[in-house]
Amino acid sequence: MVLLIKEVIRMEEERVCGNTDCSKTDCEGCKEKERAQFRAQMNPFSDIKKVVAVMSGKGGVGKSTVTASLAVELARKGHKVGILDADITGPSIPKMFGLSGPAEDTEQGLLPSLADNGVKVMSLNLLMEDEEAPVIWRGPVIANLVKQFWTDVLWGELDYLLVDMPPGTGDVPLTVFQSLPVDGAILVSSPQSLVKMIVKKAYHMAEKMDISIVGIVENYSYYTCPDCGKRIAVFGESRIEEAAGEMQVPVLGKLPINPEMAKAADEGKITEISCQPLADAAARLKQL
Repeated sequence: MVLLIKEVIRMEEERVCGNTDCSKTDCEGCKEKERAQFRAQMNPFSDIKKVVAVMSGKGGVGKSTVTASLAVELARKGHKVGILDADITGPSIPKMFGLSGPAEDTEQGLLPSLADNGVKVMSLNLLMEDEEAPVIWRGPVIANLVKQFWTDVLWGELDYLLVDMPPGTGDVPLTVFQSLPVDGAILVSSPQSLVKMIVKKAYHMAEKMDISIVGIVENYSYYTCPDCGKRIAVFGESRIEEAAGEMQVPVLGKLPINPEMAKAADEGKITEISCQPLADAAARLKQL
């Protein structure tokens, strides 16, 4: 059984380019050719300057909150921003921005919903009649929908399109990296050592796909006591500098546990909350 599993791993690593018929020998030196072959065509009514993936190796680290907060920070700086919600089975971006469907469908394609601060959003929850209905789809169907959010949505002119990735390193992240012209990825972690280990899986996936890592954001880094002002490491002491050093990527920010932000996200008012710790992340995106 162990040998069989190792053989599956070897075969899948050889096929990471997306061509299920080629061997490792065939693939050597053909990365650019494969990228061109699997790259999805951007909608002709879209003009997107930079595509940035926000990812982690596991769920529960607040990746969607980081994506939404970064979009708000970029919009505050005068940039035109969109969010492609690629977390198909767990879409939370629309609720944070107070958006609900149905998204408008035109002859040219789908129109993204517009938040009150100008951020454009496309998510499966904006297309479903019941936003609480479960999405019980197989991986290839989910991956294809993410691709359609690139080809069939009229994004218009954007400085940045943030892709809120699902946790892990499966079908959807692979589709995003192969099909979209991703300029860079931001990793999201939390203080626990276990999370750090899993986030490295996301880092190594991006590395294998030749995706530049913009840096790493630590969420739930600490909680500030409202009475004495002391910082409390609820999930343990931060090891973000250690992890960033091992991966040779910059630390983009440490986000505290913020009840006000959680409340704003639940109420669809994420645009009202400033996230100053992400200012460096927003600035670094200009270097892509």
